Amino acid sequence: MPDPVISLEEVHDLATRILLHAGASAEQARAVADTVTNAERDECKSHGLFRIPGYVKSILSGKVNGHAVPEVHDLAPAVVHVDAKLGFAPLALEVGADALEAKTRSQGIAALAITDCHHFAAVWPETERLASRGLVAFAFTGSNSFVAPAGGTKKLYGTNPMSFAWPREGHPPLVFDQASSASARGEIQLHQRDGHTLPEGWAIDPDGNPTTDPTAALAGAQLPFGGYKGAAIAMMVELLAGALIGDVFSFEVTERDNGDGGPPTGGEFMLAIDPGATRRDGASAAMAHAETLFAEILSQDGTRLPSDRRFIARERTPIEGVSVVQVLYDELQTLLPAS
Repeated sequence: MPDPVISLEEVHDLATRILLHAGASAEQARAVADTVTNAERDECKSHGLFRIPGYVKSILSGKVNGHAVPEVHDLAPAVVHVDAKLGFAPLALEVGADALEAKTRSQGIAALAITDCHHFAAVWPETERLASRGLVAFAFTGSNSFVAPAGGTKKLYGTNPMSFAWPREGHPPLVFDQASSASARGEIQLHQRDGHTLPEGWAIDPDGNPTTDPTAALAGAQLPFGGYKGAAIAMMVELLAGALIGDVFSFEVTERDNGDGGPPTGGEFMLAIDPGATRRDGASAAMAHAETLFAEILSQDGTRLPSDRRFIARERTPIEGVSVVQVLYDELQTLLPAS
């Protein structure tokens, strides 16, 4: 029997109703539902409806403040801080975006520090939001401790994703979002759920041996991409999203976590740059020059730009809907209020 197919509107409604029933405020529920729906729209399954049970568990356990109202603090001419008040990250990011944009327009470059949030999604939505407004953007965040340092065998770093977005004239922004580990945590969980083995080089088991078994990988440690190079980037993200903004490192998150399976508590650091302020001939010249690079990339057979697959899916899913694995669909139905 084929898996259920539902519209994007039904995805948003389903996520919203579940989150409201769990105890989230209307604004927190709406912001998370927006993020989940956008992930499903772009066929980023590991950050879509798959995450809803974890969001719910974190509200019910009391780890997340489902009614948090983020507060914006002006720290410096080019620095803004958002205290997420232990709520979910999507609303805090949304609240901080306007302030970050304003400071970037004023100063040419600006930073956003978000603390005491719970991030459980991809990192591309926040950088794409700024790039769609004509800004170059970076984002960095930690997670629970899942990844061994180079040469080590024990979990220390988070998967520590980072995102970069570049605005384009007449095209969607160029955006990439990648973990500093060889894979995102959610990808291993999806492999486990679907009974698939992992590619080699993703993880080690609890004894430090290479493994392609997702269950052993989840019990052991993930590996950084590119060996010591990825580990160095993971360390950089720890410093940017932890010490720099006054939040926790991934190993500290794990020490404090209640094990509810929901998103970790932590921080996020963003940088935004106005391309109109970094060269005397303006933003349009920067955009035009960038297009020559993109054209050279695409002139080679087999190449594509980062995020191209997401944008192709974005054209298709509003018409065709999205498929939801039956076991997940059934689980989500149990999280709805009784009729």
